Amino acid sequence: MTPPQDVVEVILNDHRMMEDLLRLTRIIEADRQAALNDFAHLMIAHGEAEETSVRPVLMPFEDTDTVERIEAARREALKVLLAVLEVREIGSAQWDWRLKQLALVTARHIDEEERTLVNRACESLSRQSRAELGTDFARTRADLLGARCGSVVNVHRMVHGDAPA
Repeated sequence: MTPPQDVVEVILNDHRMMEDLLRLTRIIEADRQAALNDFAHLMIAHGEAEETSVRPVLMPFEDTDTVERIEAARREALKVLLAVLEVREIGSAQWDWRLKQLALVTARHIDEEERTLVNRACESLSRQSRAELGTDFARTRADLLGARCGSVVNVHRMVHGDAPA
């Protein structure tokens, strides 16, 4: 059994991995589609794990404006992710423009989350609580990654509340 990981470390590692995957989507010699797919799965798994494990514990410590900004950023990121996933031609002008939008919304979301939730976890939770939360977060994320949660069908359902026609 692996030792529990601090939830802050897990979240920050995910953020760095998302940034690395986005970087790969811009490199023409990389497998851009695989990088985008991996990014989508990680983004969804990360977000859902936060929703179920981290936010319920930390939101009582946040003000209403911060909570609303985080939720709005998450909804926006999902819409932009779906738009990129639906582009048919990798490297097209549409791909590049939507990918740029995804990088921007992801950077804003990561910045907001690290300045609020991550710092709040550091201030408000004991090391033991952070380790327990990290274990829950990692388990939920792993289950979702195994289910390939970032598929275009699932992201469409998350954005629109139904399956695509």
